[in-house]
Amino acid sequence: MIPDNPLLHEWSTPFAIPPFDLIRPEHFTPAVEEAITIARREIDEIISCPDEPDFQNTIEALENAGSLLNRITPVLFNLNSSDTTPELQKAAREVSPVLTAFGNDISLNPDLFRKVKIVYDKRESPGLNPEQMILLDRKYKNFVRGGAGLSDEAKEKFRAVTVELSTLSLKFEENVLAETNDFTLHLTNEEDLSGLPEGIREAASAIAKEKGIEGWLFTLHAPSFVPFMQYADRRNLREQMFRAYARRAFRGNEHDNRELVLRIAELRLEMARLLGYANYASYALEERMASTPEEVNGFLQRLLEASTPAGRRDLHDIEKYARDNGHEGRIERWDWAYWSEKLRLERYNIDDEALRPYMPLEKVREGVLGLATRLYGLTFRENGEIPVYNEEVTAFEVHDGDNGIIAILMLDFHPRKGKSGGAWMTGFREQSKEPGGEGQSVRNRRILPVVSLVMNFTRSTPARPSLLSHSEMNTFLHEFGHALHGILSDCTYESLSGTNVKRDFVELPSQIMENWAWEKEWLDTWAAHYQTGDKIPGEILARLKESLTYNEGYACMRQLSFGLLDMAWHTLTEPFRGGIVAFERAAMAQAELLPPADGACMSVSFAHLFAGGYAAGYYGYKWAEVLDADAFSLFRERGIFDTETASSFRKNILERGGSREPDELFSQFRGRKPSIDPLIERSGFKNR
Repeated sequence: MIPDNPLLHEWSTPFAIPPFDLIRPEHFTPAVEEAITIARREIDEIISCPDEPDFQNTIEALENAGSLLNRITPVLFNLNSSDTTPELQKAAREVSPVLTAFGNDISLNPDLFRKVKIVYDKRESPGLNPEQMILLDRKYKNFVRGGAGLSDEAKEKFRAVTVELSTLSLKFEENVLAETNDFTLHLTNEEDLSGLPEGIREAASAIAKEKGIEGWLFTLHAPSFVPFMQYADRRNLREQMFRAYARRAFRGNEHDNRELVLRIAELRLEMARLLGYANYASYALEERMASTPEEVNGFLQRLLEASTPAGRRDLHDIEKYARDNGHEGRIERWDWAYWSEKLRLERYNIDDEALRPYMPLEKVREGVLGLATRLYGLTFRENGEIPVYNEEVTAFEVHDGDNGIIAILMLDFHPRKGKSGGAWMTGFREQSKEPGGEGQSVRNRRILPVVSLVMNFTRSTPARPSLLSHSEMNTFLHEFGHALHGILSDCTYESLSGTNVKRDFVELPSQIMENWAWEKEWLDTWAAHYQTGDKIPGEILARLKESLTYNEGYACMRQLSFGLLDMAWHTLTEPFRGGIVAFERAAMAQAELLPPADGACMSVSFAHLFAGGYAAGYYGYKWAEVLDADAFSLFRERGIFDTETASSFRKNILERGGSREPDELFSQFRGRKPSIDPLIERSGFKNR
């Protein structure tokens, strides 16, 4: 071991959290190389074992191999997304192809695969519990889907493809971040701020002061970009902001992603063909709830048919309202959020900004964590001794009654230069169980998961604390649902725990949490005006609930357009050589309501598809909405805080991770297969 490399030592920090203050970017490459060397020895021991292959000496041993590597890599890649520097980006670029090559060495090893196949072929023999059966099935399929059955020549092609893919995906994400950071709108004339709420002005002024300039600075990060598009009266400035956002990584500069999109799509197709699939979607969907491209496209079309009449009515309403209020010409993409928010305010006498004073971040945090207390009996205790990767991050011990501490939760709320946009849940360590003592074969000692929520919420200003919009609060709930999936996981094996489930099932725990955002019974428990302490008036909450289906037709169609674009890229059966803009417009056309914007291109900044693991999986957001609407309908029947229903959701969904098939888990909770009807009803498509 390298004596001065903290990544290669046992961590004596509280709960063995990474010692972030000691870790430097230059530590990662040698640490990964050393960890791979150790992991290779562990794999060699499995192969050379003289005993007949069985679950323990092959499958379980394979699960445990590479534990040091699995401890190191989340630190690097989490930091590279949430608190990166050029040095960290360089380290990620260096180790990604090395890690991919090592993964290929495992999945393409014929001797190792032979042993795994022997165990798999005997899987019907008695002795394995359901979780072990799932693990065996997944390990075997990982080999097959990782090229184990290919010829030697095809294996070499497979290696080259996967290594290149790992590098290009990182580069894609780096380019999007660089482009997001590159643009600012600098305003010095107060008249240009017309329509913008005071809090948004203050935030823009604070950003300008940080840069040492006069006036107001607006950026493409969500807390700045979204409200600007909603409230700015100056149409030319909205257009300028929109075009800057829509042209990220599409400007012909060093961060242009056009060639990366084409190459990534081509490499995915090549990989799928090598494995015997017609296209990448067929390969990816084989291990999803929706198991074929035909099933996904059929699902998207059913929802499109249900939502299109409502979407067209939404567009008609916005167009008429805009015309009646002086707008000339057609509604462009930089007009939608602006006029939509104005009509929402008139129709429901409520706007997102008016709710901000009732949602100071500290109160939102208290309410969201308190919801987990009420539903699942969890309590959260801040611990300042736990190491964190940035001074803005707060760490909590998660307590579960008599079970004691079951997890660590980190919360990271605000935008930074080194943080990617959006919001996500991740883990520095996943839950698993290990033998409880020397000589014990039963794995019963819980390894505490370390869960991190990374968001980009509105910052505080000198004049007021951080006040969240309702949609930001909703985002918190969503990501916290993912966190609960990791925190409450009670699985034996790490690769099956927490969010390690089929991709189109992973959004159920997150999206179901969003339902509480509209419930007066929950909002009344915490939401209070940051100055007066008054609760949100009842009539506002009633109108908020009424507005739940506002523009839902348009919103559904927009989400479906993303899913259609995803499927278009990943059902290609030949490499695409044409223009990306024409391709994506054709793919999204049937779900589009607004005219295209010249110079805009979504694919080149669509990190979910080309850097974030949602390739041939973006439909999963709507798929999970079907599951969450159906699941929450049971809470609605029995009470939104019903402890019996919450206990069942915890036991059958949150604790189980990927240790059972999703269809089985959902049926155990709901008592039947999922139905699309609750989503259609909740969206208001039936009665409009």
